[in-house]
Amino acid sequence: MVMPNQPVSRNGFWRVLDERLGLSGLAYPVPAYSNTLPYVLGGITLFGFIILVVTGILLAQFYHPHPADAHESVIYIIAEAPLGDFIRSIHFWAAKLVVITALLHLIRVFASGSFKRPREVNWLVGVTLLALTLGFVFTGTVLKWDQEGVEALGHNREIGELLGSIGTWFTGEFTRSVPLLTRLYLGHVSLMPVLLVLLVIVHLYLVKQLGISPRATANATSGPPTKEQGVSRFNVHLKRLTGYGLLLLALVGTLALLLPAPLGQAGVPGVEVTKPPWMFLPFYPFEDWSGINGLLISGGVLFLLLTLVPFVDRSPWLSPRKRRWIILVATVLLVVLIVLGMSAWLSTPEVEHLLESAS
Repeated sequence: MVMPNQPVSRNGFWRVLDERLGLSGLAYPVPAYSNTLPYVLGGITLFGFIILVVTGILLAQFYHPHPADAHESVIYIIAEAPLGDFIRSIHFWAAKLVVITALLHLIRVFASGSFKRPREVNWLVGVTLLALTLGFVFTGTVLKWDQEGVEALGHNREIGELLGSIGTWFTGEFTRSVPLLTRLYLGHVSLMPVLLVLLVIVHLYLVKQLGISPRATANATSGPPTKEQGVSRFNVHLKRLTGYGLLLLALVGTLALLLPAPLGQAGVPGVEVTKPPWMFLPFYPFEDWSGINGLLISGGVLFLLLTLVPFVDRSPWLSPRKRRWIILVATVLLVVLIVLGMSAWLSTPEVEHLLESAS
């Protein structure tokens, strides 16, 4: 027993915390391979979201989400807010890297067959999280309210009108009392984070209940849950994840110092002269070919295909060599997306007239 005036040793302090928080319960078994980089990509993505939440809260103290003041408030953040430019740049680069780690995590899960029975639901949750991540990037682009942001809002409004009554919330027709920019800001800082937290809780719960998926060795098959199986411990996994997370933070901080986040001139509604962020570039040619319909349909088809993965690849095998046909299809699709993205990146945008998007 620790007396009130007795010095508490390190082990004694740990016992005090453990007694109250049950921290020793984190030392449950997990496979040793779960500590390798491919299997911590999801955790690194979560760490990146934590960086985004913290920096986003700081930026929100100085941002004014109204069309008349939004761009000037971003300039104020860059020029006058304490460490504003650095914090904004961390937010900018963290968003880019979170998309990369999320995509790599998705590819790893797909390649190793980790979406198979009994983990189909968690794959669907993960696909939804990817869509939400892209939604964060899109709305964050709008909030800059430079030319790129104004054009992004124009696309948002066009898609909303194309969807009819289903997309009313994304148009100015939903309400005349609050500008569309303000409502997207509220979605970015309140509705979407709440959905993110709920989905992450479900995602982590399913990982805990079903266990880490088996390695995709030559003869490995999907099977019953592997909850709390392995020779390593989850607390070791957390330490490894924290290390990778700190490396991510160091990388983001370095990029923020060397390459501060850009900001264009105040946007002019009604014209399109910029290209979208890199993660949306593969869909850019579809807009050139068939307008906003092509943009909406191509994105919808891609996420529909991702949703169908666990229902199409129903064999028990985990090894990519025994799932060659779906691996081949996925590889071709990935190459096509990369080629489309590179083509869009190298192309010269033509000036186009969009719907008025300032309200």
